Amino acid sequence: MDRMKIIKRRLSMSLRSARPVDDSLSELAEQMALDEASTARDNGIVHENVKMGSDGESDQASGTSSDEVQSPVRVRMRNNHHRRISNEDINKRLSLPADIRLPEGYLEKFAMNSPPFDKPMSRRLRRASLSEIGFGKLETYIKLDKLGEGTYATVFKGRSKLTDNLVALKEIRLEHEEGAPCTAIREVSLLKDLKHANIVTLHDIIHTDKCLTLVFEYLEKDLKQYMDDCGSIMSVHNVKIFLFQLLRGLAYCHRRKVLHRDLKPQNLLINEKGELKLADFGLARAKSVPTKTYSNEVVTLWYRPPDVLLGSTEYSTPIDMWGVGCIFYEMITGRPLFPGSTVEDELHLIFRILGTPTEETWPGITTSEEFKTYNFPRYHAEPLVNHAPRIDNEGHDLLSKLLQFEAKKRILAEDALKHSYFKCLGEQVQTLADTASIFSVKGIQLQKDPGKRSSVYPESSMANKLGSAPSQYFQREAANPRAQSHNLSSTSTG
Repeated sequence: MDRMKIIKRRLSMSLRSARPVDDSLSELAEQMALDEASTARDNGIVHENVKMGSDGESDQASGTSSDEVQSPVRVRMRNNHHRRISNEDINKRLSLPADIRLPEGYLEKFAMNSPPFDKPMSRRLRRASLSEIGFGKLETYIKLDKLGEGTYATVFKGRSKLTDNLVALKEIRLEHEEGAPCTAIREVSLLKDLKHANIVTLHDIIHTDKCLTLVFEYLEKDLKQYMDDCGSIMSVHNVKIFLFQLLRGLAYCHRRKVLHRDLKPQNLLINEKGELKLADFGLARAKSVPTKTYSNEVVTLWYRPPDVLLGSTEYSTPIDMWGVGCIFYEMITGRPLFPGSTVEDELHLIFRILGTPTEETWPGITTSEEFKTYNFPRYHAEPLVNHAPRIDNEGHDLLSKLLQFEAKKRILAEDALKHSYFKCLGEQVQTLADTASIFSVKGIQLQKDPGKRSSVYPESSMANKLGSAPSQYFQREAANPRAQSHNLSSTSTG
């Protein structure tokens, strides 16, 4: 009754006015419609005949299935009862960097099209959301300096418009007959699932008819360049921090049954904070993939374990641990441990320091046909400390456990992290989340290296680094992503 009185009063006022009756009645009808719609919204009622498209403006109903984009009207009504969606919510929902810049109006559009936060997003909707932000598009990145160019790829230093951070753009040319190189396919397939503070981040993949562009985080230098800058005299404390980070990244890979198979200083990247990250997964392999044997044409010669040098194709995570030992020695001494020029020369260098293996030190070695063909002299083992006088007792013990002839005797990455050599770093480094940096622990920081010509750690800023020389890793990647240095043939697909 009250509602009818209001209508009559408005009608009476309209009739007294000088305005045409038809206009007044039309206005009244529109007002009534708005009142009804407002009342329905306040009561949480959604009329079945209300239809709106995915853009929120069309009067056509969305034709998507329930596991894809749902009706934005229903989503809007549901989400009105929850708190306002923030940038942080979207970052978590889509696994985005915290400092990403979302397009104008994107928050409202995402709130309209996304299912409730307690429901999973469909893959199609997630891809569409990322594309709308700018992922997968060349125009999202600004090319800066060219870092290198080769037969298969060109690498640029670039900048992301989404975060304003530097990135490395690795452009791989696609041949119609060959397609993408197998190394690029492996790198993409593995890195997209490896999220760790000590593994290089693959930010984006841009695929066109002629080119496959991989967008990596940009790191200023690799470990080889870092050692060169130190005049090959690193702080023993810094060696410990870098080695721990190497083992952290490797332990994460090994837990997921991923073998890196090409550890060397050039493939370990370092940023201005001193964070070390594993890179170049072109030769990596998921051990969970069923196969009888793997290729023995893996790992750069200087860092290849003796069992693989002698032709073994049945290996597991210990293949990487030998390389860790070689890199550990190289950091502490400033020179490579076994810089051989051929497989035979490499084995000679190994046996001259560690001793020619016997049945006692390597059961079954004397029956190996490959080993017998070389007819090595009988070398006696020398204490490693004689070659690395700066190493302490704990470091010597860890190095010895890494450089074991027999693969199954080499210490695992997970166990190496708990070695007494790292005790001085404190207990907190043992319980870090996968994506947390070691430098998030109070008191952990790099020291000035004795041989460093100009100290930039840890006080350096990104601005000071923009003009620095490009990482040798990126230069080599551009030169030929399929070929490795030091007599490594990576043409095998095993």
